[in-house]
Amino acid sequence: MILLTIFAAASLTNVFPQIDAKHHYSFAGSNTLAAQIKQGAPADVFASANTSIPQQLYDAGLVEKPVVFTRNALILIVPKSNPARIRSVYDLRRNGVKLVVAAPGVPVGDYTRTVLHNLGLDDALGNVVSDETDVREVLAKVALGEADAGFVYTTDARTVRGKVATIGIRWSAQPIVQYAVAVVKASRHKAAARAFVAKLLRPWAQSKLRAAGFLANR
Repeated sequence: MILLTIFAAASLTNVFPQIDAKHHYSFAGSNTLAAQIKQGAPADVFASANTSIPQQLYDAGLVEKPVVFTRNALILIVPKSNPARIRSVYDLRRNGVKLVVAAPGVPVGDYTRTVLHNLGLDDALGNVVSDETDVREVLAKVALGEADAGFVYTTDARTVRGKVATIGIRWSAQPIVQYAVAVVKASRHKAAARAFVAKLLRPWAQSKLRAAGFLANR
């Protein structure tokens, strides 16, 4: 049995082991994982929360052609107790609100800034108290009440039900959130890595992704 090393976006932490539990997974911000691949870290598969980072690795000759395998959407979360009494995304511009987001370059951080811009809320970035390295750090800070609000993927919010409340974002303000996966060219197990990528596109794996809240691949 070949055990692959799979570098995957932090938002895939819960669902990938449900699709195939036997492999070794390293979950983190997609940009962090890509930097590790550039530095020669041993990985067989790279699954990113966007398409641009895998494309950059492909252009650099480090991965095979990326394939889009699922989609997601953003949502605003607040602690269940909601001490800042945030009822709408527009409350994020109020003085004193502690907003936590992912850093620029992290896919969810870039998506967050797109959402705020689309809503005319660029000024809310003035209330950011920390830039995190991946979406799960944003999730943890809000769930623990260390921030008043944060932007995460809808799938992440589902993993802490009971600890956060959610505030929807209108669809017209949502960025296109596509996840792409690619085989790492330095892999010693390319056939098995290609088989894992193929598995992600099959109906059974797609049903697991949808059950976790990911959107249908298209």
